[in-house]
Amino acid sequence: MTPDQSRPGLRDRKKRQTRAALSAAALRLVAERGLDQVTVEEISEAAEVSARTFFNYFPSKDEALLGDQPTDREVLAARIVAAPPELSAFDALRLAFDDVVEAVEADREVWLLRLRVIAANPSLLPRLISGNAETEQVIVAAVAARLGVDPCHGHPTLVTTVAGAVFRTALMQWVERPDTTTLRELTAEAFAAVAAGLPDPYASA
Repeated sequence: MTPDQSRPGLRDRKKRQTRAALSAAALRLVAERGLDQVTVEEISEAAEVSARTFFNYFPSKDEALLGDQPTDREVLAARIVAAPPELSAFDALRLAFDDVVEAVEADREVWLLRLRVIAANPSLLPRLISGNAETEQVIVAAVAARLGVDPCHGHPTLVTTVAGAVFRTALMQWVERPDTTTLRELTAEAFAAVAAGLPDPYASA
């Protein structure tokens, strides 16, 4: 490999490192001081970059806190479409979320801190995972393609919204007990409960 061929890879790695450093600094400062007590300038200083550099990576402080999505939305959509045809749309989404679970657990400490920050600042929660409108639209389109219906049909939107809520619920439970259970187990339990019609766990047999 020539030096010219190696440079793009090195640049990309440095960009990812800078982005990760900014996100980690934002999370650490907000966890310590609170959302309204931290500025972009302070985040930039903690990451040892300029505020101008900050805005090359994130449009706002909130975006730095949320960081990168654990799995590219297009990859997630492709997994939904490619899931075994015998699976329902809801089960196809459950299977597709396996990649998201793996990515989150691979970066466990950062995600636990991120989720604690989000729990302490509910205004951030709707933007997490499929709360992003663009991501949600891509997933709805993938579900619609799988079902062979128009994306404006109500069912793809309903399935996507429910699956997103299930995953967010599992994430927040994981924050409360990360040392006693895995995100994979919590996600599986949550999807299974919805698939079973949300039976009351305290109801007598």
